[in-house]
Amino acid sequence: MNLEVTSASKTEQKLSRVAAAVFVITQEDIRRSGATNIPDLLRIVPGLDVTQINGSTWAIGSRGFNAQFSNKLLVMIDSRIVYTQYFAGVYWDTLDLPLEDIDRIEVIRGPGGSVWGANAVNGVISIFTKKAAETKGAMAETGGGNIDRGFGTVQYGGKLGARTDYRAYAKYSNQGQQADLTGQNGADGWHMLRGGFRSDITLSPKDSLAIEGDLYTAREGELGFFLPSVTSTGFETPSEEISLGGGFIQSAWNHTYSEKSDSTLQISLTRYRRDDPLEPELSDALDLDYRLHTAWGQRQNIVWGLGYRFTTDDIRGSLTVSFNPPSLDLNVFNTFVQDEISLIPEKLYLTLGTKLEHNDYTGFEVMPSVSVTWAPGRRQMFWAAVSRDLRAPSRNDTNLEVNFGTEGTPELQRLIGNPNFKDERLIAYEAGYRTSLGSRLSVDVAAYFNDYHNLQTTEPLAPFSESTPPPVHIVQPFTYENRMHGETHGIEVAANWKASNRWTLSPGYAFESLHMHTDPTSLDTMTVPFVEGASPRHGAQLRSHLEFARGISWDASAYFVDRLFHQGPLGNVTIPAYTRLDTGLTWELWESLSFSFVGRTCCAIITSNLSTWMEACSPAKSSAADTRN
Repeated sequence: MNLEVTSASKTEQKLSRVAAAVFVITQEDIRRSGATNIPDLLRIVPGLDVTQINGSTWAIGSRGFNAQFSNKLLVMIDSRIVYTQYFAGVYWDTLDLPLEDIDRIEVIRGPGGSVWGANAVNGVISIFTKKAAETKGAMAETGGGNIDRGFGTVQYGGKLGARTDYRAYAKYSNQGQQADLTGQNGADGWHMLRGGFRSDITLSPKDSLAIEGDLYTAREGELGFFLPSVTSTGFETPSEEISLGGGFIQSAWNHTYSEKSDSTLQISLTRYRRDDPLEPELSDALDLDYRLHTAWGQRQNIVWGLGYRFTTDDIRGSLTVSFNPPSLDLNVFNTFVQDEISLIPEKLYLTLGTKLEHNDYTGFEVMPSVSVTWAPGRRQMFWAAVSRDLRAPSRNDTNLEVNFGTEGTPELQRLIGNPNFKDERLIAYEAGYRTSLGSRLSVDVAAYFNDYHNLQTTEPLAPFSESTPPPVHIVQPFTYENRMHGETHGIEVAANWKASNRWTLSPGYAFESLHMHTDPTSLDTMTVPFVEGASPRHGAQLRSHLEFARGISWDASAYFVDRLFHQGPLGNVTIPAYTRLDTGLTWELWESLSFSFVGRTCCAIITSNLSTWMEACSPAKSSAADTRN
């Protein structure tokens, strides 16, 4: 209840005053998880749907609508947005940070648009790294296995003078190839080398400056989808390798005016490239963000801020996929304000907030929220919230062109982006309860009802003929429209029980039901079953941590994921329910040296042929909107 989080309001709050479904992954959780990457680490969050498509590609979603590019989930590292505006999602393969440098990960299941703006529709993931002063000295990690063939990190941190702390690191990882749908070699192995630094400088008793950055380069294998010519009957699936690289530089200046007032100015520059043979992509982004926090009197806590984001890209194409235009500059301006009002000190709080944002596609949009928290006692609290949020159009919605081959007469089916695509909108109703039952048991329950409008559908257009590329052929076009609406509802439960001084159990459960409908004018018959079938109705987990003598500890986790029915353009697939078991034994010889042995297995009841079981029990999802699958 006293755990402090910042993602809900851009200022520190105790969990007992946060009106949101928040789960915090602590340093201890990271150490015990046995995970070697951030996506695997996120599996421990009840209600978060984490799946792996191939060796380097993940689909991570919150409260439904999961896909390779989960376009309603905003992800940040030290408040720097890593959600891409072009494909409306996150390249999880490039977030390969040293887990030892992560201080905590705050996961908000539910909308966060009144603070963070568009695209924080169904959730916000905020990754916070440690300050340089917390990572002094030398650190080395190395390991390997049958999937993580080899990985390692070397890092050193120290001081420069009396006011500057720093650290610098280098990390390498080499992932082995996994099995494809038929059990054969998936040709999806990859390796990455990255290096980075962080420096924290005390400028004065009231001013501090944090500067950080990194660079990475990688090469990934994957199974591509390729249309050789107009006369081809469909996609070919060659194995291909993609080179990628990028980096960022970021500074954050913090100034304290008084005990009741402080501000932060953050500036970041980000660049990445992905040399996909079908659509090589280069992107640059500039982010400016200013936040001011003031405690006004004894009863009001006000946070407001301004922001600007500029992005530019160059995406070259092929017959299979292209963008029109291939290069585009986009601007986003925003401002927000949030006021937490103490109606009854230490017991009842009302929070009012809104964000005003302008983007180049749909102009000005408003994302308001109102929430209340009530703490009848020191060990329990109730909360409720109503929010309006939206998902802004992306390049994938407005400028994309994808060609599909067909049988018979030369003909192309073509998906064409819609420049007039509108925002996808949400009104969310949430409520929750947190309690600490004594010093050994805590429980967190959240329930929600989401009302969606203007969701994306794929609609046919009138066919036409064209002669380029030859031969002359018919084109059956499809485009995106906002003709789907619906609602989702669910419940999420997380608990932590210290059964004894040496044994801790952490169970979790999530239920979700989606009900989508198309408008009477829609001719789309595939999107509704795809969306409804692409998220599990039930998910459960049980994590155990047991400490023995002589520095030995044993961690075990079981994750159950309900069945999926995936109906998409590449066919219908039933993915059975499965249970994943993780276990790890750690021997800490002394404070500065430990060894871990970690294993994983999955089991599922297969009711059809083996091709329905995606690799490593991790269901892949694809749709016409997720062309890169």
